[in-house]
Amino acid sequence: MLRTLKQHGNGYALVVEKSVMELLGMTPETPLEIRTDGRSLIVTPAAEPNAERMTLFLKAKESAERKLAPVLEGLAK
Repeated sequence: MLRTLKQHGNGYALVVEKSVMELLGMTPETPLEIRTDGRSLIVTPAAEPNAERMTLFLKAKESAERKLAPVLEGLAK
């Protein structure tokens, strides 16, 4: 996904799509941690993930692992 910065007053803003915010469990009020590795800008939600959302994620992960286990075992041989 490519984005450009938008002029916002005396600075610039990065627009984040609503679908990305929902995926990350973010709202416009979510505090963000902004850092860099010297080459990339890294933006992450500073708040802990929603417990219900994390439970759903872990259930989906376990289900995918169960379904894919035979395929992954076959590939490993």
